[in-house]
Formats: sequence, C-alpha cells, structure tokens
Amino acid sequence: MNHTDITDITDTGPHRTTAVDRWRSVAAATGPADRAAAEAGVRLAYRRAGLAEPARVLWADSPLAAVALVRGLSGQGRSVRDEVRTRPWAEERRRLHDALGPAGWAAHWQATGAPLWDLTRALADRIRAGVTEAATGTGPATPAGPAGVSTRPEPSAREATAVRLVLLDAVLGQHDAAWLAAFDGHGDRLAGLAAVAVNAGWWWPFESVAVLCERPVELHRDEAGRLDRGDGPALAFADGFALYAWRGMTVPADFLAGLAGLTPERIRAEENAELRRVMLEYYGYDRYLAVSGARHQHRDETGVLWRIELDDDEDVAMVEVVNSTPEPDGSHRTYWLRVPPATRTAREGVAWTFGLHPDAYEPLVQT
Repeated sequence: MNHTDITDITDTGPHRTTAVDRWRSVAAATGPADRAAAEAGVRLAYRRAGLAEPARVLWADSPLAAVALVRGLSGQGRSVRDEVRTRPWAEERRRLHDALGPAGWAAHWQATGAPLWDLTRALADRIRAGVTEAATGTGPATPAGPAGVSTRPEPSAREATAVRLVLLDAVLGQHDAAWLAAFDGHGDRLAGLAAVAVNAGWWWPFESVAVLCERPVELHRDEAGRLDRGDGPALAFADGFALYAWRGMTVPADFLAGLAGLTPERIRAEENAELRRVMLEYYGYDRYLAVSGARHQHRDETGVLWRIELDDDEDVAMVEVVNSTPEPDGSHRTYWLRVPPATRTAREGVAWTFGLHPDAYEPLVQT
C-alpha cells in the first residue's frame, strides 16, 4: 500500500468501502512507506498539538531498529507523545461520547473500532514482545530439555525495562487503526496522526526529533487474523527483524524449518507441549491418528471416538464421522472433529461441536 491521501480515508460516499474496511487495509498494509506524506503528517500533528515542528525526522527500517535509534539519540528533548497523541485522542473520545451519549458511543465503537481492536492490539503486543526479545538477546522458548526446563535465556531485567519504556513512547501508526476508524469523519484534530498511520508504521515524537518506522514487508495471518505461516516469517521487516508464528503461537524460526520433515516419532519425542500441538496441527490430527496407534474408545450412530494419550499433555480426542451425502463418485467422505479431552462418547463429541448437550443432539442428516 503506497501513499493514500487522507481525503481517501475519510470519504464516505456510496461507492467507497466503509471506514472500517479502509482502516483494516491500513492496519494490514505492507511495503515501503511514503516518507514525504508521512513526514507531512508528522508536521501537521505537531501543529495541531500547538507545538513547533520537529527540526529533524529520522527513519528506521523496523521497530527494533527504531528502538535502538531512539536510545542513541541526543538533543531530542522530551517525548511529546502526550501532546501529539494522548491528549487529542482523549479529547476527541470525550467529545464523541458527550455527543452520542454512553449507549450511542458504545454502539459507535462496536460498529467502527471494535472489529479492528483485537487484531491490532494483538499484533502490537506481539511486536513489542518480539522487539524486547530481540533487543535483549532472548527469543521464543525453545523445546524443553530433559529436565523439562525451557532453554530460553533470561534477559537483563534493567535492559528489558529500558526497551519496554521506549516502546511505550511509540505512537502506533497503522496499528492505531481501530481508534482512527472510530474517529473517522468526526473532525480534523487527528488528521496528522491519521496521515502518518496511512503512510508509515510506528513513530516516536520528541520536542526536536521525530523517529518514524517503515511498515513490514510481509504479513501473513490465518482466517482468525492471527499471525500464521509454516514456511517463513509471519511478520517481517526490511532489515531482517521478523516474528515467526503458527496459528497465533510464537515459535522459533528453526522449529518451522523442521515441520516439513515431521514424523510421528518426532512428534512423540517433543517434550514442549505447546510446540507438540503445533506439530500435530501441521502434520494433521487425522493423519497422526492413522499411524500412531490411537485407541478406539467408543462407537455409536454418530461416529467413532478415538484417543491418543500424550506424555505431559492433555489427550488428543477426535471423533471420526462419515458424511451421509455421497460424493460425485458415490464415495462418502470421512471427517475428523477435534473434541475436548474429557469427551467419553462419540455423540457427546459431535454434540459439543454444535454447542449442544448430548441428549439434545438428534441429527436428521449426518453431515
């Protein structure tokens, strides 16, 4: 996503997408920032806050690089995040709340910011954690050793605190999309902040210097919006800073590299329960059941309940069901439903997938 003028974001004409859709696109945008447009947004944000424009604007290729740059600054003056972002943000929210009333504001938020909030908050939290880990020489937990102790090194508490304090001074740019969607079209006090968000990533405002961050070059998410990729970084920046995740769970980069060659033996040997679950999802529960000696626990007219008992982890319980509607070739497709470990009958498992009590589950046609 390249430069987008702020008038495109606030246009509410009938042939335009909704504000939520537009801000969702901003939150997920990748590729080079439009530096000129972003810097113009910074200057506008300072002016709207009653501040002199920063004498310098510096750029970093990732939030990690930005933190290092901020920590090495001299003569930048104090942070003006409160004036540039926090106060106008709070005042605009108060104005809307007063104008709409408590119920009206709640409905407005649910229709605008709420659909984006969980996605942007989770992504920002993951970036903060990833930056802290990278800056302090730690990383995602590696598989536990023979004693069951994670091999993740412990960071210096002082260093980790220093990094987190810098991150707390950041304006989140594109990842402030939820609030910007809620404020969209309700005045121009936040126009500078919106312009930076549309055209760049995170940024740090100080009295005489503003530090801006490029957007990621790659972003991969699953249907639920979680970071997810099995063959590379789920989030990556141009300088190499990256986050690796499988269906929302942070994993080490070298762990993903070994997924393609998974075997049932390798899965059983993994002592880290969370990583073993990732392996099972990648390998396929049905495939694992077929080759791992799963125990046939129960059968009834709804299907067959299978169970795999795992060391130091909850059992894997799945119900095998057969679609009663034939395929074009006359065959009947088999499905595998993951159910809670405490499930004791096939009917109980199938009913659970529909949110029903077993006694209330009476399918007319099994599909």
